[in-house]
Amino acid sequence: MEKQNYKNHVRFYPPHHFVFYPILLILLGFSIYYISKYEEQSLIWTFVALAFFMIGYVAFMLRQHYALNNQNRIIRLELRFRYYVLTGQRLETYEDTLSEGQLFALRFASDAELPGLVQRAVQENITPDEIKKSIKNWLPDHMRV
Repeated sequence: MEKQNYKNHVRFYPPHHFVFYPILLILLGFSIYYISKYEEQSLIWTFVALAFFMIGYVAFMLRQHYALNNQNRIIRLELRFRYYVLTGQRLETYEDTLSEGQLFALRFASDAELPGLVQRAVQENITPDEIKKSIKNWLPDHMRV
């Protein structure tokens, strides 16, 4: 497996991203094209276009909503545990000052870098992207949905 870092940490789900959504976009494009080509049936094609749009929107929202909420809880618990093991202090004392994005970016930090990056994120309020770019020894997360 390729070593994970800032440039390659985004994950794709090929059946959704490279099959379902492209086909859905093509069908949506055809239906929009047919709205202007067949003016006597434009109302029908408008409803077809809206149906394709809504199918795509609902599929996108549902596919990620349940899995990501569960994974976010697990990531938060793992981060709390790692921080406590490394420092003997509870991460919960800082969680109110850190955004979810900052917390989730911190999960990629190695054990050696985590305490310092937490302190820096709290003191300087650096963005999640800046946190990720600051990480020298990246801990991969290949199981993210």
